[in-house]
Amino acid sequence: MSDMVFRGRRVVTPDGVRPASVHVAGGVIADVAGWDELPAGAPVVDAGELVVMPGLVDSHVHVNEPGRTEWEGFASATRAAAAGGITTIVDMPLNSIPATTTVAALEAKLAAAEGKCWVDVGFHGGVVPDNRGELAALCRRGVLGFKCFLVPSGVDEFGHVGEAELGPALDVLGDAGVPLLVHAELEGPIAAAAEAVLAMSPYRYLTYLRSRPPAAEDQAIAMLIGLARERRGARVHVVHCASSGALGLLSAARQEGVAIGAETCPHYLHFAAEEVPDRATEYKCAPPIREADNREALWGGIAGGVLDMVVSDHSPCTPDLKKRDSGDFMAAWGGIASLQLTLPVMWSEMRRRGHGLAQLVAWMCRAPAELVGLRHKGAIARGNDADFTIWDPDARFEVRGDALQHRSPLTPYDGESLSGVVDTTIVGGQIAYRQGAHAAQPTGRFLMRG
Repeated sequence: MSDMVFRGRRVVTPDGVRPASVHVAGGVIADVAGWDELPAGAPVVDAGELVVMPGLVDSHVHVNEPGRTEWEGFASATRAAAAGGITTIVDMPLNSIPATTTVAALEAKLAAAEGKCWVDVGFHGGVVPDNRGELAALCRRGVLGFKCFLVPSGVDEFGHVGEAELGPALDVLGDAGVPLLVHAELEGPIAAAAEAVLAMSPYRYLTYLRSRPPAAEDQAIAMLIGLARERRGARVHVVHCASSGALGLLSAARQEGVAIGAETCPHYLHFAAEEVPDRATEYKCAPPIREADNREALWGGIAGGVLDMVVSDHSPCTPDLKKRDSGDFMAAWGGIASLQLTLPVMWSEMRRRGHGLAQLVAWMCRAPAELVGLRHKGAIARGNDADFTIWDPDARFEVRGDALQHRSPLTPYDGESLSGVVDTTIVGGQIAYRQGAHAAQPTGRFLMRG
């Protein structure tokens, strides 16, 4: 017996885009049938010519609650996710206080998120210098992955680690089958660039760009490949890859069978350094947005399978920390507010380059779900969670930062004209968002490994 049926003329399934009816029972896909195969008595949501596809899975979101809820919180972040067609987010362990580096801190985060989530939420733990003894316990408690930094993270509660700490951590995580997600920049090249930029204006984007050279990423990724090669049971994942110079390293390692993957983000695939205005600190992120030729090479990396996925790295802060009034890039917080916009930003760029809906699902639904072990998400298939987004790929809209659901209105996409308007978001068979309105009550679940 089906509780509800969602059908449309353009349903994105593992077998292609086709007319279909998706039967849902108990929050799970019971069947993917023909368009006119409707069980008697079941309510039907008919999407017509709109696209019906799996809900996006974003495995890289900084929610910041508890402790820095004024930056972002679970209610605002998950409402933004639902409005953007995202049905699952995975929260990063830093920027909250306490950082998620102990089981006690994870419990505090779960308590803070209780009853506030409009989409499903998973959690990453953190690897920091002094918490090796907590890693196995966090794995048992159900975190989906672990994040670490190879350079200062920007917050005191989350220290960075080096090769000496990573080896023992990978031993633990490899045994548990949990991936290590790495902010891959090394301090050496950044320190070497510091003196050269001292005489440059802090209000120019070029100054910030030169302060974090591609070599910082490339050398870090080379080091990670070596670690992953030595520990064949561990899985290493490079977050927010921005340097096209690392693509050859990653490709060669993958061909060798090294368990290392990588993601990139919409802002690296959409913007170019040459176009960033001076004093426009809303564009600041780490690693930085690089030049146009680098952007096009990253597109080659994602199209060629060297980069596995595209996720937001949504990392907002309060407006004062962005230093928008002064325009000081070197003093501003590095992070981009983008959660609600990942689908239209990516689709606008993809259709311009000839990529279709199947690639969108592969890069933004299936691959992030697989990274964090959520094998019941990311595809419209029998037995999977009934998570869908229904959207119009041809409709255009102009971004207004103050109309976005996430807490920070400051975004580099403000004023952009994008393609792709979300009509309805379904999480576990229930409508979480429809035509500008959210469900009266949040019904998102916590997703714990095992």
